[in-house]
Amino acid sequence: MTRTDLVEWAADALEKAGVSFGHGTTEAWDEAAWLVLWRLGLPLDTALDDTPVAPEAQAAVRALVAQRIATRQPAAYLTGEAWLQGLAFHCDPRAIVPRSLIAELIVSGALDAWWDGAPQRILDLCTGGASLAIHAAMRWPDAAVDASDLSTDALAVAGINVQRYGLAQRLRLLQGDGCAPLQETYDLVLCNPPYVNARSMQALPAEYRAEPELALAGGADGMDFVRRLLREIPRFMAPAAVLVLEIGHERAHFEAAFPRLEALWQDTSAGADQVCVLTHATLQTLHADVAGHNRAP
Repeated sequence: MTRTDLVEWAADALEKAGVSFGHGTTEAWDEAAWLVLWRLGLPLDTALDDTPVAPEAQAAVRALVAQRIATRQPAAYLTGEAWLQGLAFHCDPRAIVPRSLIAELIVSGALDAWWDGAPQRILDLCTGGASLAIHAAMRWPDAAVDASDLSTDALAVAGINVQRYGLAQRLRLLQGDGCAPLQETYDLVLCNPPYVNARSMQALPAEYRAEPELALAGGADGMDFVRRLLREIPRFMAPAAVLVLEIGHERAHFEAAFPRLEALWQDTSAGADQVCVLTHATLQTLHADVAGHNRAP
């Protein structure tokens, strides 16, 4: 068999098995190419061609594809690596697979208009494996970056990635629940929080259930953590700061929870309804509305 033959075989096997995608790939061919090239020890941008594959290497590929099908583990957990906007990150079941749309906004420069220069202090809240924090640190090389998470397991993964990119001198890892470990004031806050509503959690494919539930489950309407975040984060934001918040497919629940909040929805590869920007001033207005409502007779 050739490399191309192996990818065709693997894609067919994945499709017939009904596996779910979404952890770095969106369809069978791309995931098959990823698994085949990784198992063969080749760069993921290697061209697929008629190069013959030795029988023992073919067997190794078949075993990996069989493992993917039998365990329903995301491919990133099997390979130990995930790619996000051109950067590779160590990945294992202790942390969610990197895939945040916020990375697109960082890399594209879509957030740059919020500052005359560049943000000097950045927070990545619910950092997981620190992929967004690392992207931010590389986009704004003069910034000090904090990356916080409740999960010590996730922070262990984050530490591997911080060391991988040599950022330990200016990317600090914090452990704690929500805003509890914060002591600084930030110009930019990034947050891809747990936002999946309870009904959707029950319907998740096995590949998503293989990830830490703590990183996904957001309560009945998906907004449990977000409510607390919007209440607590303004005191850790500079007056001109912005919060970049990802809420996935939960915009309807988000708007129901915060009907008077003026969110600025951002264009991403998944559309313009999954990531929003919230200014410090907007969040302060939200707090004033809530306080006024609570004082009303």
